[in-house]
Amino acid sequence: MSYEVVSAYTLLVGDADGPPTVSVHTTADDAWRALDRVIRERCGMRPRPRRRMDADAAARLANAWRAAEPESRYWNVTVHRLPVPVPVIARQASGVATRVA
Repeated sequence: MSYEVVSAYTLLVGDADGPPTVSVHTTADDAWRALDRVIRERCGMRPRPRRRMDADAAARLANAWRAAEPESRYWNVTVHRLPVPVPVIARQASGVATRVA
């Protein structure tokens, strides 16, 4: 059995007022967009539609939110590289299909 490596991004946002928000994303862009959305919801700000996500802008917004209560507020975006097993049968089947076609 061989392994393919995939990336997953986790977002953790919390404060002393309630349970933390935890989510998993397939791309960094999705994780930063989710951070922006969660912080805006917690601050009562309107969502801002963006064509392209700016990770620096999302981090600045989250840091400003955290700076108001640094002892009880936190956030984190983390990348994970996950090995996913790929059975040998799957590789052979794709190779056979290529030779037949």
